[in-house]
Amino acid sequence: MSRLIELLKENGGIDGYRVTEKATVSYELFFVHRKLETVRATDTVDTAVTVYVDHDGKRGDSSFEVYRSMTETDIRAKIETAAARARLVDNAPYELPEGGELNAALPTNMDGEDAKALATRIADAVYAADNIPGGSINALEIFIYKDTVRVRNSRGVDKTQTTHRVMIEAIPTFTEGGESVELYEDHRFTTFDAEKVTAEIAEKMREVRDRAAAQKPQTPMRVNVVLRPKEIYGLVSNLAHDLNYAMVYSHGNLHKIGDDLQEGGSGDKLTVTLRGVIEGSELSGYFDSDGTELTDTCVIKDGKTAAYFGASRYGQYIGVERPSGNLRCGEVEAGTLTDEEIASAPYIECASLSGLQLDLYNDYIGGEIRLAYYFDGKQTVPVTGISMSGKLSEVLAGMRLAKKTTISGQYKGPEKLLMKDIAIL
Repeated sequence: MSRLIELLKENGGIDGYRVTEKATVSYELFFVHRKLETVRATDTVDTAVTVYVDHDGKRGDSSFEVYRSMTETDIRAKIETAAARARLVDNAPYELPEGGELNAALPTNMDGEDAKALATRIADAVYAADNIPGGSINALEIFIYKDTVRVRNSRGVDKTQTTHRVMIEAIPTFTEGGESVELYEDHRFTTFDAEKVTAEIAEKMREVRDRAAAQKPQTPMRVNVVLRPKEIYGLVSNLAHDLNYAMVYSHGNLHKIGDDLQEGGSGDKLTVTLRGVIEGSELSGYFDSDGTELTDTCVIKDGKTAAYFGASRYGQYIGVERPSGNLRCGEVEAGTLTDEEIASAPYIECASLSGLQLDLYNDYIGGEIRLAYYFDGKQTVPVTGISMSGKLSEVLAGMRLAKKTTISGQYKGPEKLLMKDIAIL
């Protein structure tokens, strides 16, 4: 990287640069049923360069990749080509992040662990959940990564952060009467907890069993619908996206600071804080891809929009004095909902959706439900083959948030969210 920086400084045709280097070391296991078929280890480095050129009152940029096989002559040619392309780009002027040195590691309990031993423990934790009659884990892949990302720019930024992360890909399968049902499970973490891994896979094993037995209920009907963490984060991240600096600058945002998202509501008030770091999330970081220090930002407070957030460039465009950086994790404050209140009326709890669908402009929330649990007031049965549909404004006004909280991926907050009187089709 040092020589690359020198070559960039030598070029008189550029007005700035950013160099990002990501080094990844991995250890990977591939199982078919319980048999270990393949072990693979990798050690890679990816280097990307962006050059900036000021011209005609504008700022242009262009990026290219650098490979170890390149000679200095090759790199000089790449810089010249990128500079020429940047002169064709007419963005409004903005400054790159200035100064700041950092060398830090994200929280983990896996630093210094022997990769082989750790992978074996993870596999044992997964297979500890393989105990349902008729069920099996058809395939399992375990990826252990150590990522080191370094960002340097022409204004003195030199920041490095290291992330230890694991990705588990499993295919829980249930077979009965010669027919099989499979589910795909993608579980990621930066702190290894064997009991938590076993519990996560065990839940998916029960779900694949229930998927095989699930039936379509009598529809249409209107009923309360309960969302779990993945969909809760999908909801709040969509609301937050509307408050991104880039959306504001392009006039694509529906809401402005101070707007009441839960106007006339009788439910729990929504408070969302976007954070740089959420314990256990591989998307945690101390700085973003520009090298901007990440600043936790409360974007929704008591149901009202409270702040914008986003990349330094667009923050400058709309006059933000200290841009937050691109925050990728979020925390939602707990509500007042209890399990007893949920069970006081019939409800459907969604276990698997094809994807939560939100349209702020058309005031819509919905989605295809692949597996859910329907409680009719007396018993709970697995259901499938249905979809839900509702008015987003009504959902926000009346929604309830659980007292109990959890951490799931980049989300920290209530375990459940209850939407009242949703149409099931």
